[in-house]
Amino acid sequence: MLCTAYVLAGFLGRDPWKNADMASFGYMLALARGLTDWWHPLLGGLPTESDGLLGYWLGAWAIRASTFTSALGWQGLPRLPVDFAARIPFMVLLPATFWLSWQAVVQLASQPQAQPVAFAFGGEAHPKDYARTLADGALLALLACLGLAQLGHETTAYLCQLCSTAGLFYAASSLASESKAGWQRLGPLVGFQFALLALALSGAPSVALALGLLSAGVVALMRGHKGLSSATDDAAEISTTGVHSASPLRLALIMVLISLGVFAFSWGLGLFTWRLLNPFYAFQANGIVRLLVWFGWPAWPLALWSLWRWRHQLSHWRWPIHLALPLGFVGISLFSACTTQPADRALLLGLPALCALASFALPTLNRRLSALIDWFTLLFFALLALLIWFYWFAAVTGSPAAAAAAVARRTPGFTPHWVWHEFCLALLATLAYAWLLAWRIGRHRSALWKSLVLPAGGTVLAWVLFMTLWLPALNYALSYEPMVKQARQWMGLPTQSNQTQCVEQDGLTRAQIAAFQYYAPLRLVPVQGNPERSPPSDLVGASCGWRVTALSKVVDSPEWQNVGLLQRPTDRFDQLVLFRRKVP
Repeated sequence: MLCTAYVLAGFLGRDPWKNADMASFGYMLALARGLTDWWHPLLGGLPTESDGLLGYWLGAWAIRASTFTSALGWQGLPRLPVDFAARIPFMVLLPATFWLSWQAVVQLASQPQAQPVAFAFGGEAHPKDYARTLADGALLALLACLGLAQLGHETTAYLCQLCSTAGLFYAASSLASESKAGWQRLGPLVGFQFALLALALSGAPSVALALGLLSAGVVALMRGHKGLSSATDDAAEISTTGVHSASPLRLALIMVLISLGVFAFSWGLGLFTWRLLNPFYAFQANGIVRLLVWFGWPAWPLALWSLWRWRHQLSHWRWPIHLALPLGFVGISLFSACTTQPADRALLLGLPALCALASFALPTLNRRLSALIDWFTLLFFALLALLIWFYWFAAVTGSPAAAAAAVARRTPGFTPHWVWHEFCLALLATLAYAWLLAWRIGRHRSALWKSLVLPAGGTVLAWVLFMTLWLPALNYALSYEPMVKQARQWMGLPTQSNQTQCVEQDGLTRAQIAAFQYYAPLRLVPVQGNPERSPPSDLVGASCGWRVTALSKVVDSPEWQNVGLLQRPTDRFDQLVLFRRKVP
């Protein structure tokens, strides 16, 4: 129920938001309409900002599929909005990330080094139940991470990267598992290859290479665990499978070759570009410490606690697999966050491994520390939910006046209104959290993951409240539709017109170009003579009657007449200027 509420909220009912979400949707729409090349997509003459192609392909395929089913006139299939159709594949990627992360922790927690000490007279937890319980804790920690909320619901290549990284994490955990031998590793090996390929096609080939080599190194550590390299085990493996497929070194070598092959493939496609920044500069520019504090909360304090409580096993040069693998994934994500931009997108890839580390802290938490987490979480999310409800009620009813005025200053021109179905969903989510709170403080047999129930439930509650009560205001504040609507009015375009108008653009961002082409029947082409932006071949030499420019590209020519200033109502810095060509 938590995962379902978390996934659906943020994908249903909203508009494409600025900036990355709108820009990605623009490329998907251009691909689906056949306006650009699939291997080198362009939007208004601009190439993609990231090299990830897989996300654009998924959205474009979904748009074409929805258009195809509508053209067939199948009964019972409503015509989907184009922006919602593009989000359908990403609605699958997020729960797939949850499932892959859960399975990865099951494999790691099943390692003998991760299992609890067996009691002298029995009664300890069953290994499978213990592993699944820790996986539940890791999933709750992932739901509770604040940085996942917005980035996990955007239709961008970064969600593809996150799902691919989770798949790679699961495949590496399965390959390093001591319970799998022989042909049982064939499936994880195939999954490892596909996860690496998907990660490279999503715009992170260098990260894919680093994670692939790291996974191979962790698998090679199996040589020192439980006699896997002994001659007796090797002979038994050969007699049962006919091949020496369980050799950790051979398996690690295959993984290295796969990683290098995927990297060479992405290099040949031109997907690899060197984007490393000076680490000290990135540290100052991105505020990586401040980002870490809130982005991975509450997983990173529990992960640090895990490393402290398992420090004796880390003191040996051959680290246990259940700590070495997630720690390596987190380390590569941190390095990418410090040396690339945007830092939060790079940090997103380390969340599944960070939550896996956090789950191993759960068996070591004492009652005092667990109570501290509960009380802090309860006070924080209860206050947050109260503020969300209070300001929404003030905005809708106008009382108290001070709170209503504060909302009006944030969203000038927006008229709050009561939406019954969104109000009912928000009320249901609030009552569900109250029931969860009552369950947590009740007297019953406590689960091992009890300390993460309130953080996960509180994060899901806050996200659902924002995506229901405040969704109309967020669409108004984060959408480009009001700006495009203003331009349509000044250009005299009818609301339902399907005739494409030619408009020159100079200095517009990718998100702004995508918004004009989606919300209005406009075809934006770069200003002729700009060597960096080549117009589409079908519009070369076209003489457009309108021009939209950034403030830095204002036209000072007798040929053009300044019509007015376009801007989003909630952002005075996001401004454009509309010009009309004078009739001679």
